[in-house]
Amino acid sequence: MNKVLLFFKESYAELKKVVWPSRQEVVSSTWIVIISTLIFAGVLGLVDFLLILLMDVIF
Repeated sequence: MNKVLLFFKESYAELKKVVWPSRQEVVSSTWIVIISTLIFAGVLGLVDFLLILLMDVIF
């Protein structure tokens, strides 16, 4: 039981050392992830479409 309490005390002490990002940093990072995901999905969709057209031409 002492080990469990020690674990939680040390975990809490480590969490005090963490530098948490501001709300603005989190929001801007989230937008970057959303936009890059949409761009990547668009590129993959375009490649898929072009490959389907190529397969129709070949076969």
